[in-house]
Amino acid sequence: MRYWLMKSEPDAFSWDDLVAKGDAGEEWDGVRNYQARNNMREMALGDRAFFYHSQKDKAVVGICEVIALAHPDSTTDDPRWDCVDVRAVKPLLRPVTLQMCKADPRLSEMALVKTSRLSVQPVTPEQWAVICDMGGIDP
Repeated sequence: MRYWLMKSEPDAFSWDDLVAKGDAGEEWDGVRNYQARNNMREMALGDRAFFYHSQKDKAVVGICEVIALAHPDSTTDDPRWDCVDVRAVKPLLRPVTLQMCKADPRLSEMALVKTSRLSVQPVTPEQWAVICDMGGIDP
């Protein structure tokens, strides 16, 4: 299993919106960055991702799971863009903010800290464990 972080503006699609979709989950659509798209193409069924609220919240708020492999994004006719489907697994007990991540030296090499604009990014197993601990849940 690999780990990821996926960003969404909570005004457009929030953690609560994903939770409301239940086991059916939702397409992670609308990504128009090649590196983020390529990251989704690398995802496998069962991979886990942090759900990150971007913009004003700037915090990891939950964990989701990949339930469908990369496929054409239904929000465009452009064949260059793919997406995966994800479902909510569990919320973090405490949101882990970008500020908290930047303050923790164990996360200094994390893509969220170094390349904060990338909407879909890899997370190492060590980074995953740190953020889970900060968020009050078991990795």
